[in-house]
Amino acid sequence: MTEIQEAFNSINWGLVAPLIGIQFILLIVALVDLIRIRATNGPKWLWVLVILFVNIIGPIIYFVFGRRQNG
Repeated sequence: MTEIQEAFNSINWGLVAPLIGIQFILLIVALVDLIRIRATNGPKWLWVLVILFVNIIGPIIYFVFGRRQNG
């Protein structure tokens, strides 16, 4: 067995799998919202990069700072 296989087998998937699921759901919801929303704080292409490449925190940052508040 190689070192990579040993490292892969030593991961506690009971803890990691829910985090991966949460990350995927947040990513999809944020991207759908970004597509549907009319205006954002900043360019949409930048928010796509933040959502895709900043893992779990990216979609949260988008929902807190990226959505333009009406009013």
